[in-house]
Amino acid sequence: MPHLSVLNIHHLFLLFLVLVSTPAISAAGHDYGDALRKSILFFEGQRSGKLPREQRLKWRRDSAMRDGAEDGVDLTGGYYDAGDNIKFGFPMAFTTTMLAWSVIDFGRNMGPELGNALDAVRWATDYLLKATAVPNTIYVQVGNAFSDHSCWERPEDMDTSRTVYKVDTSHPGSDVAGETAAALAAASIVFRSRDPAYSRLLLQRAVSVFDFADKYRGAYSSSLRSAVCPFYCDFNGYQDELLWGAAWLHKASRRRKYREYIKSNEVVLGASDTINEFGWDNKHAGINVLISKQVAMGKADYLQSFKQYADRFICTLLPGASHPQIQYSPGGLIFKTGGSNMQHVTSLSFLLLAYSNYISHSNQLLPCGGISATPAQLKRIAKHQVITFLEIIP
Repeated sequence: MPHLSVLNIHHLFLLFLVLVSTPAISAAGHDYGDALRKSILFFEGQRSGKLPREQRLKWRRDSAMRDGAEDGVDLTGGYYDAGDNIKFGFPMAFTTTMLAWSVIDFGRNMGPELGNALDAVRWATDYLLKATAVPNTIYVQVGNAFSDHSCWERPEDMDTSRTVYKVDTSHPGSDVAGETAAALAAASIVFRSRDPAYSRLLLQRAVSVFDFADKYRGAYSSSLRSAVCPFYCDFNGYQDELLWGAAWLHKASRRRKYREYIKSNEVVLGASDTINEFGWDNKHAGINVLISKQVAMGKADYLQSFKQYADRFICTLLPGASHPQIQYSPGGLIFKTGGSNMQHVTSLSFLLLAYSNYISHSNQLLPCGGISATPAQLKRIAKHQVITFLEIIP
């Protein structure tokens, strides 16, 4: 099973976005602005490579400055995973996508932390651009996880192998490639008005990476099983990442080809699958929520089925709904069987809040059988998750 990683910690960042975007619950006595600051600051602690002068965590130093050298490429930079010194491309790309989505939807609520959030996104995308610089190739991991996990040391002092792993035409990885395309496309929206040239570069690279993901289909955990499993195997297949990448490319480029790709592959790639999960391994719920925004705003009626999928998914999150995959603890916390439950709590809370905003802006209600849920109800559920979470922190 995957362990607590930077991708899971990023959910804390999303969690506090819920707080910042709903100031009414600040009366609980928590300093949510400080929580947001520290959530973003975490990413600076995970930085690999040559650190910038404005690095706020001064106890960190440059590290892994020869990453990629054995393969003749520059793979310095990016983020380490959890307390490890490995750079896992699959969860890092998902983290990047979600950071970008956070800025797109909630950047206006970040106040003075917006600049730091943008830096966090760019630190990741600068690395992803390096990892995708060779056509039809993605460098998806730096470091041997088994040797790294047997040796606890600072990244500045590490002496374990920095083996490089990649997917290419002979060893496909549509899952990690599709997620990387999504990250680059989402980030291109973030920087569209802030740095147009950089935004164009990100979008161009997203297009080429997605083309590679779609043309050479296969799971990277099949091509690189001995290196990426059991850490970040793709347990749910690569089909969701292809739809996820196409959805973000459609949002970023508005090109007809991605709209048609989404619609024509809706059934083939499992968009209608009833999967009540959202995280680095399974994107189905996020795909439906993301696409449904355009439908809710009346801009994409041809994708109406995705809003129906999103409606069904969100309805299963309502307390009292009968669904075997979603339960609530006696204290009201979302509970899913398996490890790292807080990643589910925070990611599902993010989708609840995002969806409530989408239907609120279009003056809609959420139809759930014989009842209709309001946007305010969805926000209250998300708020309650945050409050409950804070109450269990020692």
